[in-house]
Amino acid sequence: MNKKILIFDDDKTILEVITIIFEENGYQVEISETSHDILEKVSQFRPDVILMDNWIPKIGGVEATRMLKNSADFKDIPVIYVTANNDIVALAKEAMADDYVAKPFNLDDLEEKVAKYI
Repeated sequence: MNKKILIFDDDKTILEVITIIFEENGYQVEISETSHDILEKVSQFRPDVILMDNWIPKIGGVEATRMLKNSADFKDIPVIYVTANNDIVALAKEAMADDYVAKPFNLDDLEEKVAKYI
């Protein structure tokens, strides 16, 4: 069975690159450029791990991640916060994310973080 990763980011280039990398590594990848319907997307796709950008349209990464972590059904799905913000540690903590990766990121680091949670 494929490992499933759900990526929330509004940067099309980042989405393309991450999708290619993870698909080459045998992951099933789903992407979203908005986060307001995160609970529906997670419910439909049932990812093993989620990558969450901070600056994502509609409700933003912090709020979207908190919605997930406050949901009994989804709170155990690991969320890795991905942002270029200087306050990444504080933001990841506020969002209740399981981990974080700073942008611009090294793809090997990102792959290692994801593998750690799968």
